Amino acid sequence: MSTPARKPLPPFDYSQPAGAAAHLHPGSVAWRVYKNQIALGIGGVAAVLMEFADPRIRSGVWDHSIYKVDPIGRSERTGYAAMIGVYGPKDAARRVIEGVNRMHAKVKGETPGGMPFQALDPDLLDWVSATAGYGFLTAYHRFVAPLSDADQERFFREGGAVAELYGVQNKPGSRAGFLKMMDKMASNFEPHPINREFLDIIQSGKAAPNIPRFLHRALARAAVSILPPLIREKLELGKDYDLTLADRLSIKLMARLAERKHDPDSPPARASVRMGLPSDFLYRKPEEQTRLLRDAGLGAVEAVAA
Repeated sequence: MSTPARKPLPPFDYSQPAGAAAHLHPGSVAWRVYKNQIALGIGGVAAVLMEFADPRIRSGVWDHSIYKVDPIGRSERTGYAAMIGVYGPKDAARRVIEGVNRMHAKVKGETPGGMPFQALDPDLLDWVSATAGYGFLTAYHRFVAPLSDADQERFFREGGAVAELYGVQNKPGSRAGFLKMMDKMASNFEPHPINREFLDIIQSGKAAPNIPRFLHRALARAAVSILPPLIREKLELGKDYDLTLADRLSIKLMARLAERKHDPDSPPARASVRMGLPSDFLYRKPEEQTRLLRDAGLGAVEAVAA
């Protein structure tokens, strides 16, 4: 099957308009977590695996998107919407997410097992949103920098306004809330060859060509390693996906390098400038971030905890 011509994403300037607030505060845990591309890569793969555990979501994505023939394009569009949702001005986030919802409204059908599905089904929307949050947070905590219990709980409580734009009705407010939602969904979870096909794409590097080649296999294994044990067991992802010591060390090294690499043209850096903060705001020490937020008139209530 030939790869369709990829329509380029429209350019987006996160630095404009000056002072326009995002749905998430610059001092939020989410702003800290989403700046790390390695954590996003691992967390994103884990989220897809958790979503694919449910046959309705698996069929909806695999049969109604171009992921299997154009994983780069599909990943770029997903990342584009996620970045604007976190760092973009509220109006821009709303417009982009409305476009995503219009596309999802067309996705409906029946699984091979005869289960009807619609992408905008509230239970499925809730689960997709929850898995993304769990994946990104857990990847950051495990491979980049440990987060305090308070910061982890705060992350789960953040982003309610963005979730509502997607139609999410029940957003877990804690890790315990996520696991409770998982238990409620678990009766539908099942293994399927598509899960391994998806992991093969990840290990090949086709979905993330900008990540160093030697990390592709490690990234897939790292994603499997952060799955809740119940889901990994349901998906039958056994010891062949265990994270080796070499995998763990290479992932942690690259993740921590990414944590220190300030790119002034990246969405978090440009968004910081839009809010009257230095472009390297998110790379400063916590106490300095708190001072910068206060000096910019953004308040310290949601500032990064020291």
